[in-house]
Amino acid sequence: MVAAEMGISIKIKFSVFLAILLLLTVAILSILVLDGIKRDQQVQYETFLAQQARTANLYFIQLSLGESTLMPEAFLSSRGKELAEQLSKISGQLVVLYDKNGNKVGESVAKSETGNVKKALSFALQNKIAYQEEGESLYYLAPLTAGSEQVGVVQLYYSLSRNLEFYHSIRTLFVTVGAGVFLGGFLFGFFYFNSFANGIFVLKKMTDRIRLGQYEIEVPRRRDELGKLGEGIYDMSRQIVKTIGDMQAEQQNLKLAVTKLSSLEQQQKQFIGNVTHEFKTPLTSVKAYLDLLEMYPDDTELRETARNNIRRETGRLYEMVDKVLQLSALEKYDFEYTMEKIDVKQIILRICGSLKGRMDKFQIRLETELTEACIEADRESMGIILINLLDNAIKYNKAQGSIRVKSYEAGSNVFIEISDTGIGMPPDAKDRIFEPFYTIDKNRSRQSGGSGLGLSLVRKLTEKQGGTVSLAETGPEGSTFRLCFPSSHPAG
Repeated sequence: MVAAEMGISIKIKFSVFLAILLLLTVAILSILVLDGIKRDQQVQYETFLAQQARTANLYFIQLSLGESTLMPEAFLSSRGKELAEQLSKISGQLVVLYDKNGNKVGESVAKSETGNVKKALSFALQNKIAYQEEGESLYYLAPLTAGSEQVGVVQLYYSLSRNLEFYHSIRTLFVTVGAGVFLGGFLFGFFYFNSFANGIFVLKKMTDRIRLGQYEIEVPRRRDELGKLGEGIYDMSRQIVKTIGDMQAEQQNLKLAVTKLSSLEQQQKQFIGNVTHEFKTPLTSVKAYLDLLEMYPDDTELRETARNNIRRETGRLYEMVDKVLQLSALEKYDFEYTMEKIDVKQIILRICGSLKGRMDKFQIRLETELTEACIEADRESMGIILINLLDNAIKYNKAQGSIRVKSYEAGSNVFIEISDTGIGMPPDAKDRIFEPFYTIDKNRSRQSGGSGLGLSLVRKLTEKQGGTVSLAETGPEGSTFRLCFPSSHPAG
């Protein structure tokens, strides 16, 4: 019963809305058309009467000139009655003549048909055209002139009955049409929207069943938007059933995640235990120099050598510890990464700016060729990737060499290339440089502070962002590392 009341309400609302919309359309069109008709009629009779007034003035001038013995004013006063009748025959209109003082000097119509035109006459006596409407009658008053002087006023009578009759017939037609449109629009809308209302009731029944936990529902057989909405509700019910199953499976996954966390903790401990021996070299070197300093405390040269070596080995040890911890942290879950849209050009310039001091220290030139491009990645991870690649380009570069950073978009990917002018790498090292603790030259790595962990860290972080890293080129003239990430165009 409630559904039926709601259905009637909806149908009536839509029907009335449609009918009112059509009625307003007809009303606006009626107003515009009627106003146009009225203006057109006004222009027509004003043009006609103005022509008749000019004809009357020319006829008056012609007759007054023929009477050489009388002045135009005297001619008008003495021959006004005759002149009014002659002008009435010429124009086909009822004519009244006034002298320049406003006195009636001639008329071709009875006094009852002249109307009260005192106000309009006062304007006409000022050498102006005036007209006055009284019901179906129009009185048109124009000045009579002889030369440049006004000698009187001619009044023309015009019947508006035909104009008003035509106007009223058109207005009646529009009123009739408007009423018909309203009634027809209401009936059409009522029956037309009835099917939509029924479709809405079906959808309501479906949602009521879902609300009660009854997910087995039928798909409504409609080919319009309501049918698509019904299909969407049906799919939603299927998805709810699936979600319930997924939640149960997720509970099991959470248990597995707890187990995995425990396993990851053990893996981290094992990883740190596996790399402990890599710390022995710098620590042994530091301990050896400390022992020598105790044995020869007064040896100035030994003290300077020990200071430099201890500083270098402790720096290498610090870097090794930092990157080991970063590698261990990569075992965290993906949801701990903050993926966002990153402007590649902006982040490259920021990282290059942070390393400018180191480049200047070794007199290394920086060249950039960057294009506008965006990727979806973790901002902190992208900073670590770029810093490690640029740091390697500085460490293993030639004195007064250069570093070239290039970014470009090709197809659906964004590429970043970092090139140096170092001594390059042997061909057999190309596939191993991304392994943890792998170094091409142990002595060179020790001198530069390298730990053999930077490129391994770069590869793992890049893969976490859905990208790849590779050694694109290497040789005596230097090496080029290439990063590739899926493009993410900025929202426009």
